Amino acid sequence: MLTRNNLSSIFVLDQAQALDFYVGVLGLEVSADQDFGAMRWLSVRVPGDRKEILLERPGSPALDEATAEQVRDLVTKGAGGGWLAFTTDDVTGTYERLRDAGVDITQEPTEQPYGTDFAIRDPFGNHIRIGDLRE
Repeated sequence: MLTRNNLSSIFVLDQAQALDFYVGVLGLEVSADQDFGAMRWLSVRVPGDRKEILLERPGSPALDEATAEQVRDLVTKGAGGGWLAFTTDDVTGTYERLRDAGVDITQEPTEQPYGTDFAIRDPFGNHIRIGDLRE
């Protein structure tokens, strides 16, 4: 039986820029940053959480160059297939902080059947939802 999800992955086009956004702007922490030669393993997580998010650059060793180029094109269109969802205890404050930081807001805070959330895009086009969830 599966017991938990410990790692997810999204494609980013520039890992230094991703680090600035996910750590510097969103407030996540680096959980791993290792050079494996063919690739850099860069993962982040919400402080205090064990689940990691791999910030993966499309390319070797997982993808050949032609496929990696297609993936990069899809990511920049917001169609890379990756998205994340985070919870917060202050939707309004988090929204205002990210808005004031110049983050690309794609939906303002909205009351949903499951709680209140809003949507942003990272610098590469990945969709992110942030909100509070009703129990």
